[in-house]
Amino acid sequence: MRIAVVTARGSAGEQGGAERLYEALVSAFRNLGYEAEEVAVTIDEPNFDRIKRNYLGCYDLQLQEFDVVVSTKAPTWMIRHSKHVCYLVHTIRVFYDMFEETFVQPSNEIIDQRDLIHRLDTLGLSPPHCLKVFSIGREVSKRLLRWNGIASDVLHPPLWQSAFRQGEQGDYLFLPGRLHAWKRVDLIINALKGTQLPLRLKIAGIGEAETELKALANGDPRIEFLGRISDETLIELYAGALAVPFAPMREDYGYVTLEAFASGKPVITCEDSGEAASIVRNVKGGLVVAPNANALTDAFESLFNNREELYQAGQNGLRWVQSMSWERVAQRLLEAAGVA
Repeated sequence: MRIAVVTARGSAGEQGGAERLYEALVSAFRNLGYEAEEVAVTIDEPNFDRIKRNYLGCYDLQLQEFDVVVSTKAPTWMIRHSKHVCYLVHTIRVFYDMFEETFVQPSNEIIDQRDLIHRLDTLGLSPPHCLKVFSIGREVSKRLLRWNGIASDVLHPPLWQSAFRQGEQGDYLFLPGRLHAWKRVDLIINALKGTQLPLRLKIAGIGEAETELKALANGDPRIEFLGRISDETLIELYAGALAVPFAPMREDYGYVTLEAFASGKPVITCEDSGEAASIVRNVKGGLVVAPNANALTDAFESLFNNREELYQAGQNGLRWVQSMSWERVAQRLLEAAGVA
């Protein structure tokens, strides 16, 4: 049986959580004994005309030589196939939950663009065009139900590798990821600046907000910007951290949470951080606090001064991550397509 995983990739060759998810899912199908391949569609979004062409390009894909097709990220679900299921990473968020933040006073043209995207997504993700939708997390499912009226099952994606390891409880907090306003790294910086404890903050990654964040740190010697790092360095920094602060705005999933747990480290997140908050709360894998610097400072100090609590939270997260399986995810998708 031939399986196509249709993916959306940027022309710059970015390699983030979504891209690693694609590769892990293809590998899982192969591990189950099927012939699987990624069908990558180049998706750049410089303007709305290009966005419309992206949707049309997916609609025009010829995939009839495959027995099952799995779509993933906007707008791959516009494909046409009788055995199409979706493993929903996310829609175009600027037309959904981030619309008001992005367009403070939207014109009628922008509102029409949003409405068109909603109609197209609803069409592509509804029967008979799509047999079943699974999402990567509750935040994504809630959004899909609210704006598109489509119910979906949550199917948490595991990590793509098992190289993460536990280390000693260090004297630093470690935060990797894209330096973007939605990730709210500024909250973490301000929280660190609010404590007198001998605690450091290591920030890995690059992004649009890098200049502003470095200015906010204002040369504080406890705050270090590492830029791009290798996978080996990432694993080492997780292993030696005290904890991992992660305070994004309505995060869809957040592999940072899973990577921290796989390293036996607790996660400190915020009440409005979406799936990250839900996972940390349900797993008892750290602390969930109000989205402000003072609350985060208190959380840092609480874990710093309660090492046994910190250790137990990390172990709770580790057990949860170890219970996950990519092969089970792949099997659920095949069952929904009616071929397993």
